[in-house]
Amino acid sequence: MPIKVLVVDDSALIRALLKEIIQADPELELIGVAPDAYVARDLIKQLNPDVLTLDVEMPRMDGLTFLEKLMHGHPMPVVMISSLTERGSEATFRALELGAVDFVAKPKLGIREGMQAYAEEICYKLKAASMSRVSARPAIAMKSVPGQAAESSSPGLPRPIIGTEKIIAIGASTGGTEAIKDVLLGMPADSPGIVITQHMPPGFTRSFAERLNRLTRLTVSEAQGGERILPGHAFIAPGDQHLLVERSGANYVIRLSDAPAVRRHKPAVDPMFSSVAQCAGRNVIAALLTGMGKDGAQGMLAIRQAGGYTVAQDEATCVVYGMPREAVSIGAAEEVLPLNEVATALLQQARKRGGGNRV
Repeated sequence: MPIKVLVVDDSALIRALLKEIIQADPELELIGVAPDAYVARDLIKQLNPDVLTLDVEMPRMDGLTFLEKLMHGHPMPVVMISSLTERGSEATFRALELGAVDFVAKPKLGIREGMQAYAEEICYKLKAASMSRVSARPAIAMKSVPGQAAESSSPGLPRPIIGTEKIIAIGASTGGTEAIKDVLLGMPADSPGIVITQHMPPGFTRSFAERLNRLTRLTVSEAQGGERILPGHAFIAPGDQHLLVERSGANYVIRLSDAPAVRRHKPAVDPMFSSVAQCAGRNVIAALLTGMGKDGAQGMLAIRQAGGYTVAQDEATCVVYGMPREAVSIGAAEEVLPLNEVATALLQQARKRGGGNRV
């Protein structure tokens, strides 16, 4: 059976373009279009779609308000159609916080050509969303106070030994923005240096890093290339380049690569995991979180074979159990844990591996 999709957007052009894209894919079925939230509400009741695309800015009721009501009363997979602006990116992350599965960025110029160029990605994300695990969220989502969650979480947890010899590497895709946030909220200000690859388009990774920097006790930034990886710092791969780690004397440093996409992703998790396995070996502590596809599994296997610690998020807490499943199936994951135990496991392994010289 094809996946039933309902399109909600106040732009007649966007509705028409999404209609063309969806109807061209035999695995998808467009069952309706709605210009606003009120029409969408009625169509959801009538047609029971598998996936909803939702615009952020709409008349009568904005997309975020509608999403909050929808996820509270009738949870279902939602893919946001987001503007590539600072305001648009903030709204996008709020939507993901409220329960949206993923988002697609509207092109700034040449909307028709841009949307057609994104056709494959749009269809891919709709299919991923249809397989996602969606649950009701509170009507009012809790907002984190900077530092509060990290200070209050697991007060009895052994603190890692401060040093630059250990690296935490995290990879994720669909559902990953919230999963990464949850893991970083559990990290103290002196955690080992962290590198992160989240499948995300250009223009959003900087906003993502800034958001995490505000919410956590870590210094989080979008990687620029050349940075030394230090305790208490986390670096997000930029949306159009792979993040690699190299050894430079006594330090680990970040290098950005403009190499082709890997498993259709750029940035991709596999190049990052492979690079840390090669330069840091048993001092790597890696987590592969929620996401569709196979990216990260081979790189995680390389980390485990090099003596590093590897953990995959479990199926019950994943939005999409794709990437972690692949890692488990090839023996790349040393442990499989629910999301709320991942930060603790990473920190315990950092302490267990201790300080001292690199190997």
